[in-house]
Amino acid sequence: MSALNRVPSLMARAGTASALTLAAVGGSVVVPSVASEAAAASHATKALKIAASKKGSPYRWGAIGPHRFDCSGLTLYSFKKAGKKLPRTAAQQYNKTRHVSAAKRKVGDLVFFHSGPSVYHVGIYAGKGRLWHAPKTGDVVRLQKIWTSSVWYGRVK
Repeated sequence: MSALNRVPSLMARAGTASALTLAAVGGSVVVPSVASEAAAASHATKALKIAASKKGSPYRWGAIGPHRFDCSGLTLYSFKKAGKKLPRTAAQQYNKTRHVSAAKRKVGDLVFFHSGPSVYHVGIYAGKGRLWHAPKTGDVVRLQKIWTSSVWYGRVK
């Protein structure tokens, strides 16, 4: 439910007098879950921009930046710079996120590649079926189309 859809029900609970008072003084309604969703979206957007700024940085297994990255090192670095802490590996990061369906994915969510139950790669969703990631040895941080349906999505809390 969007923030706009929540306001009428909040007004109904608060009562007409409260709504009129709020309107008269030019106040705003703060809904805790909406505020936390907005903060998470803000961190995700910042992390995405940070990852994009690392375009062309070489892949190095075990590297966490600022000049070389492996896949989970890029996500860890990007979210840390955006004010969120993530664990080190892709599998650990998956376990620390709020899992979302492909239909509910948003720009800035993490994209986890898996084989069966095992997560083996991670990137940051950039929209339109693409992600920023550090692919493999010999490659560089880049924007790429998601090439498989064997992915899960996670939202950093």
